[in-house]
Amino acid sequence: MRAMAEYIMRGRMQATLVVAVAAALPMFFWLSAAAGSLVLLRHGLRDALSILVWALLPALGWWYFGEPRTLLVLLGTLGLALVLRTSASWSRVLLLSVGLGVIYSLVLGSQFGELIAATVSEIQVLLPKMLGAVYEQLSAAEQAKLESLLVPVMVGLMAAMLQIVSLLALLLGRYWQAQLYNPGGFGSEFRALKLPVPLALGLLLVILIAPSFGVELAVLMPLCSVPLVFAGMALLHGLVVKGKLARFWLVGLYVSLLLFMQLVYPLLVLLAVVDSLIDFRGRLVSDNGTGPANGEG
Repeated sequence: MRAMAEYIMRGRMQATLVVAVAAALPMFFWLSAAAGSLVLLRHGLRDALSILVWALLPALGWWYFGEPRTLLVLLGTLGLALVLRTSASWSRVLLLSVGLGVIYSLVLGSQFGELIAATVSEIQVLLPKMLGAVYEQLSAAEQAKLESLLVPVMVGLMAAMLQIVSLLALLLGRYWQAQLYNPGGFGSEFRALKLPVPLALGLLLVILIAPSFGVELAVLMPLCSVPLVFAGMALLHGLVVKGKLARFWLVGLYVSLLLFMQLVYPLLVLLAVVDSLIDFRGRLVSDNGTGPANGEG
């Protein structure tokens, strides 16, 4: 990865080649977004614009052929990178990613409306078998309400995936920047991430009550969970380093997240909210002293 970062920053031609070719290749738009965010973070928007515009051309081509995700992730990641460069606040970046997810949901709902509707129709047929006795105990009105939530929740999940990809691409760009110009800086920065209490509680509140104010608002549930999950991951990285634990625990965390996402994902959301209230890392420092400051965590 460091070799890729060094190649991107070697010159304008190399950076242009990476962002343009990665945007043109199927399923490599995340690399284009990460490379573009590295250039923007290092040089600013004005100097990076002449490079980034070459990534927009293949992204627009993909949109023309019915694939909007390349352009969405590219523009979204660059927008978040600009916010990070000007504010140096990951909390603000995570909050704005929710708004970005809303834009993603509008575009995806428009572009893939028929596909989403067909998928939801199949899920509605399988829903009684999937939920079993729980579904049978619901009243007719409750069953109808549950089925009406399927479309906005599915759109929200699709948008949340792009939201996550955008944030991961930005994280990769920031990691590359630290590797080249501030070794160890990204690890310290990420481990220190903690959402302010009003933001964490506000996001949790939206997750819990958004559908009560309208079926369409159910799209916000997965979008608002993403910042909390990233904050939960930052918390666990911080606890491992400050507690001087083996990195095996982080490997176990990511493996568990892949294998048992339906259990680990909400747990990370709750951990992030509780950490905003209690500050686990601050308490660990006061009890045990400061942990090691080097490494990427």
